[in-house]
Amino acid sequence: MSAEIGVGFGPAQRVARRPDQLELGASREPFNWPLVLLAYAVVCVIAIVKTLHGLDTTPLLKDTDDAMRLVTVRDLLAGQNWFDHTQYRLNTPYGAEIHWSHLVDAGIGAVILLLRPLAGALTETVAVCVWPLLLLLPLMVLSGRLAFRLVGRAGILPAVVLTPLSLAMMAEFTPGRIDHDSVQILLLLLMLWGAIGALERERFGWLAGVAAAVSLAIGIEGLPSVVAAVLAFALMWVARPERAGAMRAFGLGFGIGTPVMLMLAYQPSHWLVPAVDEISIVYAAFAAGAGAILTALSLLPLAARAPWQRLALGVVLGAVLGLAIVIAFPIVLGGPYASLDPWLVKNWLSNIGEAETMVESVRGFDAFSIGAIVPVFLALIAIGFRVLRGEAEGRDAWLILGLFLLIAVAVMCVEIRGASMAGALIAPSAAWVILKARNRYLLRDRLSGALGLIGSWFGFAGLPVALVAVLLSMPFGGNQAAAASKSTNTCLMPQAFAPLAALPPARTMTLIDLGSHTLLYTKDSVVAAPYHRDQQGLLDAFHFFDGPIAAGRDILSKRGVSLVVVCPGMAEMAGLPSASPDSFVKLYAANKLPAWLDEVSAPGSTLRIYRVLPQ
Repeated sequence: MSAEIGVGFGPAQRVARRPDQLELGASREPFNWPLVLLAYAVVCVIAIVKTLHGLDTTPLLKDTDDAMRLVTVRDLLAGQNWFDHTQYRLNTPYGAEIHWSHLVDAGIGAVILLLRPLAGALTETVAVCVWPLLLLLPLMVLSGRLAFRLVGRAGILPAVVLTPLSLAMMAEFTPGRIDHDSVQILLLLLMLWGAIGALERERFGWLAGVAAAVSLAIGIEGLPSVVAAVLAFALMWVARPERAGAMRAFGLGFGIGTPVMLMLAYQPSHWLVPAVDEISIVYAAFAAGAGAILTALSLLPLAARAPWQRLALGVVLGAVLGLAIVIAFPIVLGGPYASLDPWLVKNWLSNIGEAETMVESVRGFDAFSIGAIVPVFLALIAIGFRVLRGEAEGRDAWLILGLFLLIAVAVMCVEIRGASMAGALIAPSAAWVILKARNRYLLRDRLSGALGLIGSWFGFAGLPVALVAVLLSMPFGGNQAAAASKSTNTCLMPQAFAPLAALPPARTMTLIDLGSHTLLYTKDSVVAAPYHRDQQGLLDAFHFFDGPIAAGRDILSKRGVSLVVVCPGMAEMAGLPSASPDSFVKLYAANKLPAWLDEVSAPGSTLRIYRVLPQ
């Protein structure tokens, strides 16, 4: 039946379409801007109401990266040099580099400057709410445009509805979320949009190439997406040599744009310093080499050659480039954390939730991870069906989408944080499946068809999947996890820092996950915050809280630290399994802290503040 009417997953056949059938594929109808803008307005209202409703119990800047981002924005607005990436109040009294791009800081800073005459004392609060919602609009537009291009006008509705219901998108584009992940997601979609658009128009190659360069400038989390874009344009040329101009445009945009981004990020003395955890000469050389190869291939008379010959030549040149990068910069073999102390890798980095593998995250029955993962794999399966058993028309665009999603899924399997990138790519697949299910239901009008339609919506939404996971996890500790999260939220509320902010500025030893918020809400400087370039600060913080208290006092003396600040509700207060019996965390639990730690916080305070008395 489905093969006869062309709406099932069976082999495509050229048959006349009935009027009630849904058109799947590129549409000649105009893009539905009113629908997208209406959906965006509704989502913004819901997000703002939800945020205002939770302000009493949930910090607006909950994540440590969001808190630190606002600190760097303040420093930039206060006059810190554009090329200076040092956070002078971190790793007190020495300072530590925060290798984040000022491009994102500049965007947030511009919003603050525009709002300051209107919002006054509430400027920063309004700005951190406005910034992610401003980025939400291009997210919904790009998701809708991709669905429009691959599925048709009818696909816009499910794309713009499901995008904000995706857990990964909800996490990255909600008020208060101002870190760079949302920008990276938009750049990923721009690269994908550029690659698909380049199938028809060469100028889209420039769009994808520049987006790839900016993505590397903002953070190396974008590297897998950039690799996907490079492969997409190269394979496009292998299959369709007439698209050589599009590949050349991408190569020039990427190859020239990345070195320019490096020059915009650092002063000339830093241009030749190799680094793997941020944009550096390593990535500039890779981009320039890749751009040169793609440009050269586009100019060679290879159109008459067999596809496998073009592929073989591209693989050989790519291997030569990779070997040259490794020889010139052997640091790449160690990865971005090659210089991190092995003790920190074992006791800190491996315990960070977002750095877990997908299997580890799912094994812990993390509802958020399950809700983010399920739609991604459904999308991957849908693409497989569309490519293998769908119509030939538009298959090349679906192959490009599949390539991007496959690489994002590979990253997600290694580190669950990759789910946000993968989740951004599911809208076209979700729209295609939903329209197929809807078409089947309209033509058959059976209970199974209705269940299939409802299931397709729920399966791709993510939020219902996570809710089911939460219900199922209750007997296995779900309540305890929620209680722990609530306790941490209490520690990070702005009012919790008011007593500390009322004291004179001081050098402070805090729990690592309190560091960023201490910098944000007070004028104190701190020893550590959760950033790998503050390596010595991290080591000293761990050694102070989990090592012998006598050695901990020496750490405070060497750094001139006069305050110790903890929050009993944070997980760090449980200490490491190897914590010394006479460590701070053990002595605190036994109410036996040494006399030289004099508590100055009031009874019942969220943060416990101790003055370090002189020896």
